[in-house]
Amino acid sequence: MTRITTLGTLTIGQAPRPDITPILAKHLSPYTQCIHAGLLDGLARGDIERLYAPEPGQATLITRLLDGTSVIVSKPKVLELMNRKIAALRAQGCGFILLLCTGAFEGLVCDGAWLIEPDLIVSPSVAAIAGNRQVGIVVPLLSQVASEAHKWRALARAPICAVASPYAEETESLVKAARELKAQGAELLVMDCMGFVEAHREVAAQASSLPVILSNALIARLTAELLS
Repeated sequence: MTRITTLGTLTIGQAPRPDITPILAKHLSPYTQCIHAGLLDGLARGDIERLYAPEPGQATLITRLLDGTSVIVSKPKVLELMNRKIAALRAQGCGFILLLCTGAFEGLVCDGAWLIEPDLIVSPSVAAIAGNRQVGIVVPLLSQVASEAHKWRALARAPICAVASPYAEETESLVKAARELKAQGAELLVMDCMGFVEAHREVAAQASSLPVILSNALIARLTAELLS
């Protein structure tokens, strides 16, 4: 009898994520059962803004709600909530829990399950692939250029960054970001948000004529290998 593996996914926003889950499903075994959860599940936008709006100077995250809109939340304020949600997924029988966020988090607890943190995977993987080449990073928020910079310390050369949101209705900002990075000497682009999808990769690649690494595709492939 084939063993069913239970994977829990945890997004900063609301689950399920119709932009990310198809990328996971493409790579996961049919014997993998998924339970999707979000930090902001069941909350109205007003509640989210009241409870989790960033204070001045706080690190921020941008994420997607069920209605397709995006919201910016305080990274420190959601940390405790993340641990509660991780524990809830573990209680539902998840042997593996995947964070659907490339942000760097400290203090996460996951007793009895395998926690997969994209920020610990994407950066060293990119560093190994890039070698001494200049890496350009596309981030969704300007504030993240500084707040998330430490996670790229494995790169041989300090990365250059540009801003474009995966939740924008237009693609002009992504085209501009990709071209700016190319003009500044980037030889490889990384889409540093799980919200970027294949369509964004195509836009960035066409605008820059550079190789583009899509964070969620990389994580989906490696997660599938782990669970297989």
